[in-house]
Amino acid sequence: MADRLYIAATSQHVGKTTSTLGLMAAIRERGKKVGYCKPVGQEFVDLGDLKVDKDALLFSKSMMFELKAEDHSPVIIGRGVTSAYLEDPSQFDFRSLIQPASRRLQAENDFVVYEGTGHPGVGSVCDISNAQVAQMLDAPVVMIVEGGIGKTIDKLNMNLALFRELRVPVRGVIVNKVLPKKLEKVKKYVGLYLQKLGIPLLGVLPYDKTLSSPIMSTIRLAVKGKTLAHRSSMDNKVENIASGSLLVRQEIDNLQNLLVVVSKRDMEAAVMSLCEIFEEKGISGNTLSGIVVNAGKADLEEFAKNLPCRDFLDKYEIPVVGTTLDTYGAATKINQMEVKINIRTPWKVRRAVELIREHVNVDLLFG
Repeated sequence: MADRLYIAATSQHVGKTTSTLGLMAAIRERGKKVGYCKPVGQEFVDLGDLKVDKDALLFSKSMMFELKAEDHSPVIIGRGVTSAYLEDPSQFDFRSLIQPASRRLQAENDFVVYEGTGHPGVGSVCDISNAQVAQMLDAPVVMIVEGGIGKTIDKLNMNLALFRELRVPVRGVIVNKVLPKKLEKVKKYVGLYLQKLGIPLLGVLPYDKTLSSPIMSTIRLAVKGKTLAHRSSMDNKVENIASGSLLVRQEIDNLQNLLVVVSKRDMEAAVMSLCEIFEEKGISGNTLSGIVVNAGKADLEEFAKNLPCRDFLDKYEIPVVGTTLDTYGAATKINQMEVKINIRTPWKVRRAVELIREHVNVDLLFG
């Protein structure tokens, strides 16, 4: 009977962490004690006496287990590691870190979910690609791919090749981020292709805007900004974006969790227009998630002391971020950023669990 899985993906940002969270929760719901491991990580957080992959930290908070770097995040490929490995591989023995971690987790749990990193080839330079690690752990793979038909099948065929080469079994495929109106079509045709390969289609997940919603702290990083007011509200969720010029003309429809991007010159007029819209519609100012202000080369601290509409901002604790980018540049950076689940977005964790529960046949994993 299956007691482990390796979750891989065709590339970054296709929903590997989302799917891993949901699968762990679903397996727990079937009465199993489930462990988690990120065998090879790249992006880490330094907690002083603990240096772990950021996904391992997320899972420890979401799934409520005590985080141990040696078990849940045994290998971090940080800056300079790849070149050092190529210079002298004998300095490193990654297997001696990963395999004991796996043995301990397998002994302590009924089932262990291993989360991969990036696409299947990531880690190859250090001889620990996703395929090599899955083989080392004797863990069958669940592959996550972004939605579509032709392009999805092409990506699957290319990315499954590494696992075929190392004779790693593929337990199933999950197609993620599919437009709701195309769910049945994708399910039919990707399912037909996988049937030829003898691989189950575990499920097709619809695109969900909730999982693509950033928070204000992520926005601040994207625009390389500085928090000018109400730092405590930087976890506010952003679902809609409007420019200050649209607000001045009152050409705005969706006000839910709204981010306003505005120039320093237009900020007061934009906020005043927004107040008028709120009053007209009978909406609270709490629907405003935050404001990004193009402050140019001004002294941001000095500008923060004289923020327009301070009473309104303080009443609803609206966070304000100052940036040197112009309005167009800020909007472009926000639109281009990648948004991931993290410990500050608990609603995404809940939604990930719901999506797997609703759209994935987890029982196929145990067949």
